[in-house]
Formats: sequence, C-alpha cells, structure tokens
Amino acid sequence: MKASRAGRRKAGGAALLLALALLGGCRQNPGGEVDALVIGERLPRIADPSSASLTPGDLVLVENAAQGLVGFDSGGNIVPALAERWAVSDDGLSYVFRLRSAEWSEGRKVRARDVVRLLERHFAKAGRNPLRDSVGAIDQVVAMTDRVVAIELSAPRPHLLQLLAQPEFGLVRERRGTGPFAVEAKNSTLLLTRTLPGFDGDEGSREQVRLGAAAADAAIANFVAGKAELVLGGTIADLALAQQARLPRGSLRIDPVAGLFGLVPARKDGPLADPAVRALLDETIDRAALVAALGVPDLQPRTSLLQLGLDGVTAPAEPAWTGVPLANRREDIIARARMLFPRASGAQEPPTLEPAPELRVALPPGRGGEIILRRLQADWGPLNLSVVAAKPGQRADLRWVDEVAPSTSPAWFLRSFRCDFVPVCDPDADRLLDAARLTGFAPQRVAFFAEAERRMREAVLFMPVAAPVRWSLAARGISGFQENRFARHPLTGLRERPASRD
Repeated sequence: MKASRAGRRKAGGAALLLALALLGGCRQNPGGEVDALVIGERLPRIADPSSASLTPGDLVLVENAAQGLVGFDSGGNIVPALAERWAVSDDGLSYVFRLRSAEWSEGRKVRARDVVRLLERHFAKAGRNPLRDSVGAIDQVVAMTDRVVAIELSAPRPHLLQLLAQPEFGLVRERRGTGPFAVEAKNSTLLLTRTLPGFDGDEGSREQVRLGAAAADAAIANFVAGKAELVLGGTIADLALAQQARLPRGSLRIDPVAGLFGLVPARKDGPLADPAVRALLDETIDRAALVAALGVPDLQPRTSLLQLGLDGVTAPAEPAWTGVPLANRREDIIARARMLFPRASGAQEPPTLEPAPELRVALPPGRGGEIILRRLQADWGPLNLSVVAAKPGQRADLRWVDEVAPSTSPAWFLRSFRCDFVPVCDPDADRLLDAARLTGFAPQRVAFFAEAERRMREAVLFMPVAAPVRWSLAARGISGFQENRFARHPLTGLRERPASRD
C-alpha cells in the first residue's frame, strides 16, 4: 500500500512537471512588436530567387514570408516549414515531403503540383537561382498526391535539407508566399504579422515585426538610440562601424560561419593568367596581419580552400610553404618577384626604373575594404606592384570573395571554382567534380573531392584568407536570437528564449 501511494505521488509529480513544461513551451507571449532593420539601400521585396537577383535584405523577407519546404530555427537547425514532416529512403535517393494545409497569401490553397512547378524552376540549369548548381543530383520532382511531394535523386545527397532550408529555395508565386508571416507595407517599412495558436482552446495571439532597411551607419545609430532592437545583414564591409559604436554589452553578435573569404582571379588574361604570379601573390599575403587588422574575435587565418569542420574533411590541402614563417621565406619571395616584375630596363647607368605594374582589386565597400587594401599594399608593394581598388564598373585583376557556405558539404566550396563560374580554372578538377556528383559511393566521392581540392589549390584558383564574417545587433529583449553557422536568422519567436538542445 505504501509503495502504491508513493507511486501515485511520483506519477502525480511527474504529471505536474509535464503540465508545467507544456505550459511553458506553448505559452505565446511575444511581448510586443519588434523593430528590426536589415542593412541595405532599399526596403526588402519578395521576389522569386529562380528569376531575380535578391539582396541579403530580400532573402531575409523571403525566408520569413515565402518559406520553402523546410527552414532553419534560430540555432541553424532544420525545422518544418511548408512541409510539416518528411521521410528519407534508406538508400538516400528519395525525399518525401508531406505539405501542411496552407494557402498562398491571396487565399488560394497550396497544392503539391504548385510546389513541384516552383521547385523545378529553382533546380533548372537555365535559371538564376545562385544555389542551383549545388543540387545537381536531383533526378525529378513529383506530386504524389495533393499534399505529398517527392524529390528523387540520382545519387545520395545528405545535405539536401540544409540547401532546401536556404531562402534561395523559398517558394514564391506571383510575388507571394505562404508565410509564416503576412506582409503589409506601412510608412516606408514592412509590417510582418503571424497568428499564433492558443493553448487548449484559448484565444491565439499575434507576433509582429516591423522591418525596415538602412545603411549600416544609420542602422547602428538607430540601434544605439533604442529605435531598433535588431539589426541584420552585417559583413566585414561595415563591421568597423559597429565596433566603434557605443553598443550595449553583448549586443554585437558574430556568426560562426564557414565559407569563402579571399581573392579569386577576375580575368583570364593579364598578370594573373600566369600561375607563377598567382602562387607568388598567394604566398606573400600576411594572413595573420590581415586578420588582426580586421579585429574580429576568434577569426583565424586560413591557407586552405576547404575549411575544417566540413563533412568528410579532416586534412584540407595546404601549400608546401605553410609551415615556414613568412619572414623566413621573404628572401626567396623577393628573388622570384624580381624575375616576374623586373624593376629596371636597359643597360645604361643608372638604370631606368620601370613603372610598377598595377593590380586592380575589386574589394568590399566601406571600412572593411579599406583595411584589406592597405594590407595588400603592404604585402605586395615590396614586389614592385602597385595595388589599387577597382572602381565600380572598372575591370579588375582580382576579386574579393565573401560568401557563406549554404551547407556543411565541401561540394559547394569546390564547385564555386568550376570553369562555368570563374575565368581561371582547371578542367581536370571539373571532371573530378563531375565524377563525384555521379558516384553513389561516399568514400569515392570524398576521394574525388580531395583530389579536386589539391589541384585547385596547387593552381591557386583561390587565395583563401579566413572564414567570412557575418554580424548582427540584438537587444537584450531579443532572447530568441542565436548565432549559427549559416547566419540565417528567422524573425519568428524573437522574444522567446530558445529551448536548450542536448
């Protein structure tokens, strides 16, 4: 009898704890409208990523008003969006999504055939979706019923959900989406509203975000003045402005992203057409000094094209000189530079100095670009090179790349330097990537990637410097904000503290 009463007390206590947990998890208390700004020159718009070039601000709006099949939560984890659930076949060749009951913003019911048509536009090689090349293993997309969509693959793609969660795969029909927010223009801002269901029959509540756009300096000033609680879309171009502002403690948030941050040849002719010139410039960059000048906490210099932490990447390909300090290589560098960029001509005494060859570099705008330019001038000036920033519309020799990886696969990194996308490339590396796309044997795919990476690094198709930098400003009341590896920040639940994950 005692044991029975103790069991009942234990069961009753467990039930009470469960009820409290459910109440805490389901309680909807947005705490008022949130004023948010994206850094940009114009107000975000909803546009189809398969047919238009979208700004970072546009992608924020698409993510929140024209969701895809799946999405990201505040921590960068995959969560349901238009698809309420999904299943993956044992062989990894079939993804089946069940759509939730939903309507387009004008009231028309969402059907699987609509979703199939929009996805096919995203995946089309002739489209403008910037991530279309990353999903090249897709064989077909099929509407199985009115609410079930299947994506069939020619080879397994374990990172497919990460790609589909990106706003570039948001589903836009006639400039409309399916939420989670409805959008209304309000006095040069956008009012985003979503209705939250009540608990156990209680009346639901609303969550609202007023979204605007501003230049970085104005956005930071609004945040400091308390006129905005959230600022999104910061990059290395404007980080210095945030670092110099008198921000509340802990409000500057930097995402731990992976991606490409460095220099790529911008033309197939000129001095960068010579592999020896590319190798010399690459080796001469003082990455530690450049990263220190940028002043980003925990940012580490990088000499590899691939980044540690990617799936299947344990030892990225490094140049042979990586283990030798730059100071110990300086004499050899200068000797090679004298052969490539002679300082004098003619046999007369004194010799007639040749003008230093000019290298034009397309750089990020703002303070970030100025810091990078000064460091490149300090590194490459002693080689008898004049390094200048390319003006808008001016042909450049080198272009600064600053892109966040959309998944944890190494494929996106390597395919960014295929001959279809860059003027200086390696056709043999392209063939290796094509072979990797076709194989269904994971170890063989990793081996193809490793060889392609080695060839690309030896040919210096890219001069890596570090990981990209993405920053935001979040006020204390925005407890739902989290830094994450994809730098995607949904506007849902901004005042709700994220649930802890074991």
